[in-house]
Amino acid sequence: MSYSSYSDADLFYRIQGAQTPDAERAFNELYARYSPRIYAYCLRVLGDRDQARDVFQDAFVRFYNSAQQERSMTNVAGFLLTIARNLCLNHKRDTRPTTPVESLELPAPQHGVSYEEDELLRLITLALDLLDAEYREAFVLREYDGLSFSEIGELTDTNEATAKTRAFRAKQKIRQILSPYLQDLERS
Repeated sequence: MSYSSYSDADLFYRIQGAQTPDAERAFNELYARYSPRIYAYCLRVLGDRDQARDVFQDAFVRFYNSAQQERSMTNVAGFLLTIARNLCLNHKRDTRPTTPVESLELPAPQHGVSYEEDELLRLITLALDLLDAEYREAFVLREYDGLSFSEIGELTDTNEATAKTRAFRAKQKIRQILSPYLQDLERS
């Protein structure tokens, strides 16, 4: 039986209740659908692969445990992002950065990308790390996850205008941080 044709809500309801092979397959399907997106979100917010992996795994454990309770579900993706967001915020609150910016692990260069483009991607990653958490979160949710401002507002428990403002200010701050590099690039 293929679970790929089931809706997210149907799969969620199949997880509820007893631990059965059907529930396990339904969970595996939801995991396959959303794990890349949730891990990418955790990695972008936390900036550390090990921390992101830990929070990511905890998010799916909490999602599974939550499915064992009687609840209605209409937006599995939003529910998972909310769990991941809360865990990321808790993790950032509970841990203080001890790694200097110079030693951050940056993504490896991509094939087919010029040195300048790769360098710009690295600088954007560093600029994101310098943003306040609420600005970084709004920027990541908008630019990387493609959420609308109303979805961002709902997820961050703010309104649409606040989400727009935070995303706009994040872009401004990134431009400000990157302006010396961009000016140097224009001169070349």
